[in-house]
Amino acid sequence: MPQKRSLLHTPKFDVELWKVALSDGREVDRQVVVHPGAVTILAICDDESIVMIRNRRFAADQVLFELPAGTLEADEDPRECAHRELIEETGYRAQTIEPLIEFYTSPGICTERMVAYVARGLTHVGQDLDDSEEIDVEIVAADKIRQDLIEGKLLDGKTIAVLGTYFAIEDAKRNARV
Repeated sequence: MPQKRSLLHTPKFDVELWKVALSDGREVDRQVVVHPGAVTILAICDDESIVMIRNRRFAADQVLFELPAGTLEADEDPRECAHRELIEETGYRAQTIEPLIEFYTSPGICTERMVAYVARGLTHVGQDLDDSEEIDVEIVAADKIRQDLIEGKLLDGKTIAVLGTYFAIEDAKRNARV
Protein backbone atom coordinates (compact mmCIF):
# COMPACT_ATOMS: atom_id res chain seq x y z
CA MET A 1 0.00 0.00 0.00
CA PRO A 2 1.50 3.37 -0.99
CA GLN A 3 2.18 6.11 1.52
CA LYS A 4 -0.10 9.03 0.70
CA ARG A 5 0.05 12.75 1.44
CA SER A 6 -2.63 15.27 0.51
CA LEU A 7 -1.53 18.07 -1.81
CA LEU A 8 -4.91 19.60 -2.68
CA HIS A 9 -8.51 19.08 -1.61
CA THR A 10 -11.41 20.28 -3.78
CA PRO A 11 -15.16 19.60 -3.71
CA LYS A 12 -14.88 17.21 -6.72
CA PHE A 13 -11.47 15.52 -6.27
CA ASP A 14 -8.23 15.46 -4.30
CA VAL A 15 -4.62 15.47 -5.43
CA GLU A 16 -2.28 13.26 -3.43
CA LEU A 17 1.42 12.46 -3.48
CA TRP A 18 1.87 8.69 -3.39
CA LYS A 19 5.17 7.02 -2.55
CA VAL A 20 4.98 3.70 -4.41
CA ALA A 21 7.29 0.71 -4.67
CA LEU A 22 8.33 -0.44 -8.13
CA SER A 23 8.73 -4.14 -8.88
CA ASP A 24 12.51 -3.85 -8.41
CA GLY A 25 12.01 -2.41 -4.89
CA ARG A 26 12.81 1.22 -5.68
CA GLU A 27 10.41 3.85 -4.34
CA VAL A 28 9.13 6.68 -6.53
CA ASP A 29 6.69 9.54 -6.10
CA ARG A 30 3.48 9.78 -8.11
CA GLN A 31 1.00 12.64 -8.08
CA VAL A 32 -2.49 11.15 -8.28
CA VAL A 33 -5.89 12.75 -8.77
CA VAL A 34 -8.19 10.86 -6.40
CA HIS A 35 -11.69 10.94 -7.86
CA PRO A 36 -14.97 9.46 -6.51
CA GLY A 37 -15.94 8.01 -9.90
CA ALA A 38 -18.46 9.01 -12.52
CA VAL A 39 -21.10 7.83 -14.94
CA THR A 40 -21.91 8.49 -18.56
CA ILE A 41 -25.18 7.75 -20.32
CA LEU A 42 -25.90 6.66 -23.87
CA ALA A 43 -29.56 7.72 -24.11
CA ILE A 44 -31.35 6.14 -27.07
CA CYS A 45 -34.68 7.44 -28.32
CA ASP A 46 -37.47 5.17 -29.59
CA ASP A 47 -36.37 5.84 -33.19
CA GLU A 48 -32.78 4.79 -32.25
CA SER A 49 -31.46 8.36 -32.42
CA ILE A 50 -29.04 9.37 -29.67
CA VAL A 51 -29.24 12.19 -27.13
CA MET A 52 -26.01 14.17 -27.33
CA ILE A 53 -24.93 17.37 -25.62
CA ARG A 54 -22.72 20.30 -26.49
CA ASN A 55 -20.90 21.01 -23.26
CA ARG A 56 -18.56 23.92 -22.60
CA ARG A 57 -15.35 22.37 -21.27
CA PHE A 58 -13.03 24.97 -19.80
CA ALA A 59 -9.98 22.67 -19.55
CA ALA A 60 -10.24 21.94 -23.29
CA ASP A 61 -11.11 25.60 -24.00
CA GLN A 62 -13.96 24.58 -26.30
CA VAL A 63 -17.47 23.21 -26.53
CA LEU A 64 -17.36 19.43 -26.94
CA PHE A 65 -19.98 17.19 -28.53
CA GLU A 66 -20.42 14.38 -26.04
CA LEU A 67 -22.62 12.01 -24.09
CA PRO A 68 -24.06 13.30 -20.80
CA ALA A 69 -22.09 12.39 -17.69
CA GLY A 70 -21.57 13.28 -14.08
CA THR A 71 -19.58 12.71 -10.92
CA LEU A 72 -20.79 10.38 -8.19
CA GLU A 73 -21.82 11.97 -4.92
CA ALA A 74 -20.52 10.41 -1.69
CA ASP A 75 -21.85 6.82 -1.38
CA GLU A 76 -24.14 7.30 -4.41
CA ASP A 77 -25.19 4.26 -6.43
CA PRO A 78 -23.89 4.71 -10.00
CA ARG A 79 -27.25 3.78 -11.55
CA GLU A 80 -29.00 6.45 -9.45
CA CYS A 81 -26.33 8.94 -10.48
CA ALA A 82 -27.00 8.06 -14.13
CA HIS A 83 -30.75 8.70 -13.67
CA ARG A 84 -30.01 12.02 -11.95
CA GLU A 85 -27.43 13.23 -14.46
CA LEU A 86 -29.53 12.28 -17.47
CA ILE A 87 -32.36 14.50 -16.24
CA GLU A 88 -30.06 17.33 -15.12
CA GLU A 89 -28.06 17.56 -18.35
CA THR A 90 -30.56 16.51 -21.02
CA GLY A 91 -34.02 16.88 -19.52
CA TYR A 92 -34.85 13.23 -20.24
CA ARG A 93 -36.03 10.62 -17.74
CA ALA A 94 -35.31 6.99 -18.67
CA GLN A 95 -37.61 4.05 -18.09
CA THR A 96 -34.59 1.70 -18.12
CA ILE A 97 -30.90 2.24 -17.54
CA GLU A 98 -28.66 -0.79 -18.10
CA PRO A 99 -24.88 -1.03 -17.64
CA LEU A 100 -22.73 -1.17 -20.78
CA ILE A 101 -19.05 -0.93 -19.72
CA GLU A 102 -16.75 0.34 -16.98
CA PHE A 103 -13.35 1.91 -17.54
CA TYR A 104 -10.69 4.17 -16.05
CA THR A 105 -10.73 7.57 -17.73
CA SER A 106 -7.05 8.41 -17.32
CA PRO A 107 -5.32 5.70 -15.24
CA GLY A 108 -1.86 7.23 -15.58
CA ILE A 109 -2.79 10.09 -13.27
CA CYS A 110 -6.31 9.57 -11.95
CA THR A 111 -8.36 7.01 -9.97
CA GLU A 112 -11.62 7.96 -11.74
CA ARG A 113 -13.56 4.86 -12.76
CA MET A 114 -16.50 5.54 -15.06
CA VAL A 115 -19.60 3.38 -15.45
CA ALA A 116 -21.41 3.72 -18.77
CA TYR A 117 -25.12 3.00 -19.10
CA VAL A 118 -27.58 2.66 -21.96
CA ALA A 119 -30.85 4.48 -21.26
CA ARG A 120 -34.12 3.76 -23.09
CA GLY A 121 -37.79 4.62 -22.77
CA LEU A 122 -37.09 8.35 -22.64
CA THR A 123 -39.59 10.97 -21.54
CA HIS A 124 -38.78 14.68 -21.72
CA VAL A 125 -39.19 16.32 -18.29
CA GLY A 126 -36.96 19.40 -18.70
CA GLN A 127 -33.30 20.15 -17.97
CA ASP A 128 -32.16 20.89 -14.42
CA LEU A 129 -28.62 22.20 -14.97
CA ASP A 130 -26.22 23.13 -12.20
CA ASP A 131 -25.56 26.88 -12.03
CA SER A 132 -22.13 26.50 -13.64
CA GLU A 133 -23.16 24.27 -16.58
CA GLU A 134 -23.60 25.49 -20.16
CA ILE A 135 -25.14 22.54 -22.02
CA ASP A 136 -27.21 22.34 -25.20
CA VAL A 137 -29.03 19.12 -26.10
CA GLU A 138 -29.17 17.64 -29.59
CA ILE A 139 -30.97 14.52 -30.79
CA VAL A 140 -28.86 12.97 -33.55
CA ALA A 141 -29.39 9.99 -35.84
CA ALA A 142 -27.24 7.02 -34.81
CA ASP A 143 -25.80 6.78 -38.35
CA LYS A 144 -24.62 10.40 -38.13
CA ILE A 145 -22.95 9.81 -34.75
CA ARG A 146 -21.34 6.61 -36.07
CA GLN A 147 -19.93 8.57 -39.02
CA ASP A 148 -18.64 11.35 -36.74
CA LEU A 149 -16.93 8.66 -34.62
CA ILE A 150 -15.31 7.02 -37.66
CA GLU A 151 -14.17 10.39 -39.05
CA GLY A 152 -12.56 11.41 -35.74
CA LYS A 153 -14.89 14.35 -35.22
CA LEU A 154 -15.62 13.42 -31.58
CA LEU A 155 -12.92 14.56 -29.14
CA ASP A 156 -14.34 13.49 -25.78
CA GLY A 157 -12.71 10.24 -24.60
CA LYS A 158 -15.68 8.81 -22.71
CA THR A 159 -17.95 9.44 -25.67
CA ILE A 160 -15.53 7.73 -28.05
CA ALA A 161 -15.15 4.72 -25.72
CA VAL A 162 -18.86 4.27 -25.07
CA LEU A 163 -20.07 4.80 -28.64
CA GLY A 164 -17.30 2.59 -30.02
CA THR A 165 -18.25 -0.19 -27.61
CA TYR A 166 -21.97 0.19 -28.26
CA PHE A 167 -21.62 0.17 -32.06
CA ALA A 168 -19.23 -2.82 -31.91
CA ILE A 169 -21.74 -4.79 -29.80
CA GLU A 170 -24.60 -3.88 -32.12
CA ASP A 171 -22.55 -4.90 -35.17
CA ALA A 172 -21.67 -8.23 -33.53
CA LYS A 173 -25.34 -8.90 -32.76
CA ARG A 174 -26.32 -8.04 -36.34
CA ASN A 175 -23.59 -10.28 -37.79
CA ALA A 176 -24.59 -13.17 -35.50
CA ARG A 177 -28.15 -13.03 -36.89
CA VAL A 178 -26.96 -13.15 -40.51
